[in-house]
Amino acid sequence: MAFRRKTALAACVFTLALGACATTQGSTAPVASASPAAPAPERAQAKAKNVILFIGDGMGISTITAARIYAGQKLGKSGEEHVLPFETFENVALVKTYNTNAQTPDSAGTATAMHSGVKTKIGMLGIGPEAITGDCASGRGHELPLLGEEVKRRGLALGIVSTARITHATPASVYARSVDRNWEADIGIPEGQRGQMCRDIALQLVESDFDLALGGGRAAFFGADGSGQRMAADGDLPRDWAARTGGSYVRTAEELAAAPANRAVLGLFSPSHMTYMVDRKAVTTEPTLTDLTATAIARLKSDPQGYYLMVEGGRIDHGHHAGQAGYALEEAVEFARAIQYAIDNTDPDETLIMVTADQSHVFTIAGYPRRGNDILGLVHPPEGGGEDGDSGDGPSLGSDGKPYTTLGYANGPGAVKGERGVPETGVMARQQALVPMGSETHGGEDVALFAQGPGAERVRGVIEQNRIYDIIREAFGWD
Repeated sequence: MAFRRKTALAACVFTLALGACATTQGSTAPVASASPAAPAPERAQAKAKNVILFIGDGMGISTITAARIYAGQKLGKSGEEHVLPFETFENVALVKTYNTNAQTPDSAGTATAMHSGVKTKIGMLGIGPEAITGDCASGRGHELPLLGEEVKRRGLALGIVSTARITHATPASVYARSVDRNWEADIGIPEGQRGQMCRDIALQLVESDFDLALGGGRAAFFGADGSGQRMAADGDLPRDWAARTGGSYVRTAEELAAAPANRAVLGLFSPSHMTYMVDRKAVTTEPTLTDLTATAIARLKSDPQGYYLMVEGGRIDHGHHAGQAGYALEEAVEFARAIQYAIDNTDPDETLIMVTADQSHVFTIAGYPRRGNDILGLVHPPEGGGEDGDSGDGPSLGSDGKPYTTLGYANGPGAVKGERGVPETGVMARQQALVPMGSETHGGEDVALFAQGPGAERVRGVIEQNRIYDIIREAFGWD
């Protein structure tokens, strides 16, 4: 049964008249109640012309804290006092991220909740939880509404931006339905599931209606003749899309800048995910997330009806899965830079900007490091010592006599085998972990949601993740 919850808001109104419903202290005589004042007329809530949803994939609260410190330290500060752009938003909520069959979720189930208003199973996109994961036929009749489809049906412009593959779970949730998030190209659909009318995610993108889709993942759109992964060697989905729509297909930042502004644009800038910020070369054809966000806003704002734009910082998540916090934090800093661009280049009276994560990670900030301690370094105790009594001049030591880092993971590829060595430090380091796993896992705790603009007042309290879909629709003024 699909999970859907509408939060109910209760208000308690207190009168200013001291005598209303009260007795005077020290007296047993009742005090007359004041005449009830006529209720003030409700003020109509402003509607948003545009909505931008920023999703920092894997950007849990510990990641926000570490990214804040890291960004501040890059500017020469101690770091703790730094403020990320979205941390100035006055409206904040905690978001419960579980999937219908999982305490700790994945991006398919969480992103589906945000873009359909319904929670579903781990690993499924735009399909209700009644379906069986990986079973094509079981999805029929359980298709969920997609925000991307409604945006276009109502005459607004639609933009999708990601540093991950554009067919990856979070961006795909805007436009695709699949009983398996891994069916990004037709070759990924198991042989026994082919021919049952289930379309791969890349095909669904080019057959959908959008104004702008920018990200990585080129291989899923081409056959072997185009160095891709599709079953047909001569497969070329961007060619077919351009022929159908008259849109522009681009592969580089230069081509994107030259694409006609009055046509739809599909940009695929790498075979798979886009390059980590840490690994970017001085000369590259790939735009940054800020570049993509700037392009999206510039192109979409010309639509007189408004727009919906989803921007994903997809590789925050991947840095954490690799157990490399420096990679994740560099991606988070670029994500914040893109948000700052949006703040500076949109009208807060007509644009609702929301910033959240799909889920968290088992990422910790530990020990008793001194103020300004290198967030990617070893723990050094504060002057006078930490709570553990360590007050030496060198790094703090564990009970094994070895130093340890502020940042670490509960599981992942950095797990210690045998005697623990001195941990790596710096932006390219792999942090030590507890439980050995090939890939560090998501975390199940709540994530934050920040908002400013028309409709932002609805972002408060502790909410179910699928409530984000309702907040977006309510901000647009849709029934």
